Amino acid sequence: MGTALIILLVLGFFILMSSFFTVKQQSSVIIERFGKFHSVRNSGLQLKIPVVDRLDGRVNLKIQQLDVIIETKTKDNVFIKMKVSVQFKVIQEKVYDAFYKLEYPHDQITAYVFDVVRAEVPKLKLDDVFERKDDIAIAVKRELNEAMTTYGYDIINTLVTDIDPDIQVKNAMNRINAADREKTAAEFEAESSRIRIVAKAKAEAESKRLQGQGIADQRREIARGLVESVEVLNNVGINSQEASALIVVTQHYDTLQAIGADANSNLILLPNSPQAGSDMLNNMVASFTASNQVGEMMKKNNKKVVKPKPIQPQSGYEDDILPETEQ
Repeated sequence: MGTALIILLVLGFFILMSSFFTVKQQSSVIIERFGKFHSVRNSGLQLKIPVVDRLDGRVNLKIQQLDVIIETKTKDNVFIKMKVSVQFKVIQEKVYDAFYKLEYPHDQITAYVFDVVRAEVPKLKLDDVFERKDDIAIAVKRELNEAMTTYGYDIINTLVTDIDPDIQVKNAMNRINAADREKTAAEFEAESSRIRIVAKAKAEAESKRLQGQGIADQRREIARGLVESVEVLNNVGINSQEASALIVVTQHYDTLQAIGADANSNLILLPNSPQAGSDMLNNMVASFTASNQVGEMMKKNNKKVVKPKPIQPQSGYEDDILPETEQ
């Protein structure tokens, strides 16, 4: 009798304890009574009838993320892999629909993502896919919301997190980008060169202008000095023609003195008039001819032989001995 009572007390304790259960935060529990849906219990300490009520399942109310990788083709026949991240959660007021109406929510969401992406991407070229990835994400979210709200799911956000073309396509795009940047750099370099050339030309023009002005001023001062020199010479009785000749000769020797002042100078002054070349050539030829003639005369003089003339007495006195030369 005592043993049976103890067993009943222990059994009653376990039955009592099984009547209480807890539900974690951001989750819900489905309670079924004799196999039929009875209620949804939220977070906290809950009570159920032992043996009669049963915990059939738990539903996560947190925001979840599903990454879907899709391989599709663009309008310009480039195959790419896209990664679409779908953030979703169960609507707390529709836990019943989320638990009973949809058995595999991840598969359902994946199917809708595949359908939308493969409907949108083939309309776009590869470059447009990169530029309009947000439009693709919005289209996926719109389609998913319309479909998944019926099953108690709310689509928080969809993101196209990766677009991965074939490696050869990547290399081609990189070469195109590099060529475009090189073209831009060449244009900037050409513009920079043009600016430098224009600035240099302006500087040279200004330099030539100032140089010409300096030469004009120099010649003006030289002319003024010559006029003053002629006036000074006229005052001492030298006429203008003589004064001009004296000034020219003086400048000529001043120039020669300036040239000769350099010990390492190897400058040769030659006439520069049109007839000067011919005159110089004729003078050189005449000099060579004269030099050859002098040489020939010296050779002839060296070959002469002096012989004595025999003495013949005439009229009691001796004639003068005259030398006779023979060649």
